[in-house]
Amino acid sequence: MSDEFYLELSENPVQFENASSVNNVFFDEANKQVFAVRSGGATGVVVKGPDDKSSVAFRMDDKGEVKCIKFSLGNKILAVQRTTKSVDFINFIPDYPHLEFSHECKTKNASILGFCWTSWNEVVFVTDQGIEFYQVLPDKRTLKLLKSQSINVNWYMYCPETAVLLLSTTVQGNVLQPFAFKSATMSKMSKFEIELPAVPKPAKLSLSERDIAVATIYDQLYVMYLKHHSRATNSPGAEVVLYHLPREGTCRKTHVLKLNTTGKFALNVVDNLVVVHHQSSQSSLIYDIKLRELDGALNVHQPVLPAQSINPYKIHLTDSSSWSVFQPDIIISASEGYLWYLQVKLQPTLKLLRDKGKLMDFLLRRRDCKMVILSVCSQMLTEGDKGNLSVVATVFDKLNQVYKEYLDAEQVYTAAMESGPSRSSTSYKRPVRTQAVIDQSDMYTHVLSDFTEKKGVKHKFIIAVLMEYIRSLNQFQIPVQHYLYELVIKTLVQHNLFYMLHQFLQYHVLSDSKPLACLLLSLESTYPPAHQLSLDMLKRLSTANDEIVEVLLSKQQVLGALRFIRSVGAHDNISARKFLDAARQTNDTMLFYTIFRFFEQRNMRLRGNPGFNQGEHCEEHVAYFKQVFGENALMKQATA
Repeated sequence: MSDEFYLELSENPVQFENASSVNNVFFDEANKQVFAVRSGGATGVVVKGPDDKSSVAFRMDDKGEVKCIKFSLGNKILAVQRTTKSVDFINFIPDYPHLEFSHECKTKNASILGFCWTSWNEVVFVTDQGIEFYQVLPDKRTLKLLKSQSINVNWYMYCPETAVLLLSTTVQGNVLQPFAFKSATMSKMSKFEIELPAVPKPAKLSLSERDIAVATIYDQLYVMYLKHHSRATNSPGAEVVLYHLPREGTCRKTHVLKLNTTGKFALNVVDNLVVVHHQSSQSSLIYDIKLRELDGALNVHQPVLPAQSINPYKIHLTDSSSWSVFQPDIIISASEGYLWYLQVKLQPTLKLLRDKGKLMDFLLRRRDCKMVILSVCSQMLTEGDKGNLSVVATVFDKLNQVYKEYLDAEQVYTAAMESGPSRSSTSYKRPVRTQAVIDQSDMYTHVLSDFTEKKGVKHKFIIAVLMEYIRSLNQFQIPVQHYLYELVIKTLVQHNLFYMLHQFLQYHVLSDSKPLACLLLSLESTYPPAHQLSLDMLKRLSTANDEIVEVLLSKQQVLGALRFIRSVGAHDNISARKFLDAARQTNDTMLFYTIFRFFEQRNMRLRGNPGFNQGEHCEEHVAYFKQVFGENALMKQATA
C-alpha cells in the first residue's frame, strides 16, 4: 500500500510530551526544536530536537506565562519572552554562571511581538514600532545595541536558513519590508507589495501571516502568498503566488501555482518541491517551479502529480487532534506529541508521470534520484518503450546534459586550482557531485551490461540503444570510455554481425584506443580480419612498435606479435628470450616449438649457427626444448 504514496512522514518522528500534559508547546524553526513547557511552582521545560544532542531538560523560576522561548544556535543561550516589554536570557554555555538576566526594548510604549536569534549571540527584538538588533554578551550578562530601525509592524516572519526577517507594514499589511542579517550587520532589502485579490468596495482585505510562508527553493529565497479564491475576479480557485526575493535588487512576482480548488491550505517545501496541503479533502499537491509552462512573463504551474494524501502514520489519536505545518518540511501534532519531517518518495511517481522526458526533468532535480533514474532506464529498455528510440534518445540526452555540466564545472575548478592562489580562485568551490550525475560507469554497470544479456530483446535494438548512448555522449563532447565500445563489439560478435563491426571501425564510429585494439586482437580466431583492424588502430594511435609487441605479448598473442614485428621488418633485432618467455607462459608446447624454431632459423640466417649466444640468456629455454622434444629435435648446424 505504501508504494502508492509519494508523500510520507519520517519513520522516526521526534516525540515530546503532548499538549494535554503540558501548558504550552512551542516550536523553534531555526534549531528545529520543540519546547514543552509545564508551569506551576517552577517552570519545567523539556526540549526535543532532531537528535539527542539538541535535546535538553531544565527548570526555571516561574515568572509568568511563557509567550515565546528559543535557544540561540548550538543551545548556547536561552531567550524567554514573558511580557511585551522585555526578554529574559539564561546562559547555557559550560563554565558560565547559569543565571537569568533581562533586557527591555529601548523604544518607549512599544510592544515586543517576538524575537529571532540570528547567530549564537545575536538577537533581533521585533516590536510593533520597529526592530532592535542586539549582541548578547553572556559574560557581562547584558545586551549591546548594534542597530535599530523604526517602522510600523503588524506581524513578522523569519527565515533562519537565509537569516532574512520579513516585516508586514501599512494598514492592509501587504507591504513587506525584508531585512538581512550577517555577522553583526543588518541590511535593509527592497520592500515590495503583495497584490491582494480585488473585493467589492467598500470592503478591504488585509494580508494575514497565515497566508505567507518564506522558503528557499533551488537556492533562491521566495515569499509564498496563498491567494484565496475571489468571487469578484471569477477565478476558478485559490493559487499560491511566489515572489522571488534576491539579496540585492527588487522582489518580483515570478511563479503562480494553480490549486484549482478552494478552502483552507498549508504550505511546505520538500526537496525543492512546493507541497500544498488541502484541509477539507485531506490531500496534498506538489509543484516543481523548474518544470516550465510559460504563460507570458509569469510561470504558471499546474500540479506535477495528481492530488494525494500523505501515507497514513499509525498513532493513537486524542479527541482534539490537530496538525501544524512549519517551514520548510515540518509537520507537528502538538495534541499527540509528534514532530515529523515530510518526505517525497520517488518510486511511486514513476507510474504517475508517463511522459519519460518530463519524468526525467522531475527526477534529476530530486535529492535521492540516482537508483530511481537507473531503474527507469532499465525498465524503459526492457518493457513498453522497446521500439521507441526517440524516447531513449531524449532520456540519454537529459542525463548527459547534467553529466556534462558537472564535468565542465570540475574542469573549471581544477584549472583554477592549478593556476595557483589568486583572488578569483578563492571564490571557486569544488562542484558537488549530486545524485543526478549519472556517469558512464553507472549506466554500464546498472543498465547497459544487463540489457545486452536480456533474453527476448532483438539484437538490432540492443545495438541501436548502445549506439544511441554513444551518440549522446559525443553530442555533449564527453569522451566515451573504452568499456562501452567493448560492449558494442562483444554484442556484435555474439550475434555474428562482423560486417557491421567492420563498418563501425572503418568509419571510426568506435574511437581508437589501446584496450579496444587488444580486444580486436583476441577476436582473431573467430574473425581473422580483426587482427589487421587491430594493428591499423594501434598504428593510428602512433603506438611505438615495441609497445605494440608488449601489448600483444601481454595478451598472450605471441604469434600475432611475431607476425607484426615481421610486417614492420624489425624481426632481426628482437629479443628471443622475451618471445620464448611469453610462449612458455601459454603452456602451449606446439606454440613454444614454433617460436623456438623461428629463432633457430633466424640465428642460422644471421650467424650460420642455430644456437643462441650466451648474451641472449636462453639457456633455460634450450634445456626445456630438449626435455620436451629431445635433443635430436634441435636444429643442426649446416655443414659446408
